[in-house]
Amino acid sequence: MTDLLGYRKLIGIVVPSTNTSVQPECDGLRVPGVTNHIARVTTPERKISSDAAYEAHLQAMREGIEPALDQVMTAQPDHVVMGVAIEAFQGGVAHADQFQESLAQHCGVGISMGSTAAVRALQAFSASRIAVLTPHQPAGDEIVRHYLEDAGFEVVRLKGLRCPSPRMIAHTSPAEIRASLQELNGDDVDAILQVGTNLAAGAIAAEAERWFDKPVLAMNVITYWDALRRLGIDDRIVGSGRIFEEH
Repeated sequence: MTDLLGYRKLIGIVVPSTNTSVQPECDGLRVPGVTNHIARVTTPERKISSDAAYEAHLQAMREGIEPALDQVMTAQPDHVVMGVAIEAFQGGVAHADQFQESLAQHCGVGISMGSTAAVRALQAFSASRIAVLTPHQPAGDEIVRHYLEDAGFEVVRLKGLRCPSPRMIAHTSPAEIRASLQELNGDDVDAILQVGTNLAAGAIAAEAERWFDKPVLAMNVITYWDALRRLGIDDRIVGSGRIFEEH
């Protein structure tokens, strides 16, 4: 017997409960015969106004990841997307790889997450010098910078939007995202990477690739791309960015 709607593959997606961007952006990237199934990590909405508040936020996410995984696995997905981005960058490449492997062992299926998907996408375009947009406070920015430099990329510029709370990340306006991408762009970078799964930048990033004539990689897009390709699904999607059109 085959799942009626997910007759090709089922993808489980784990997101923080405050996140309102991952689900709609990933649903917009679904291809025929693939279905998405969401589980939420309970994360209280709080102001991220200090390093202590940021650490409390991270700890709440860490504690909620395994129960959310156990919940989504009852649907028996073929693959899981981790929509909890900052935890995937924590501790550099070795720690991220270990984290991904531990999640895969726990679930018994493959895992896609923002950090390793970013590396794979950047390498697909042979990018080495990059600019990075995040929604984070400085502590989060340093986690991202450390990971990317550890992975062998030169971070020429990084801009953190310092969004005041996890939920408010999704309220960042298109105008602010566009202006930030324009600020980050330059002849000295091969690609621009946007991290932070609640920053709804997929459509704007695809638009920006036409302005800048270079890859502009949005986190939810590249993570879902990574999931499909790991599942052996090679469908090309026009209009969602070069990563789906060319790789």
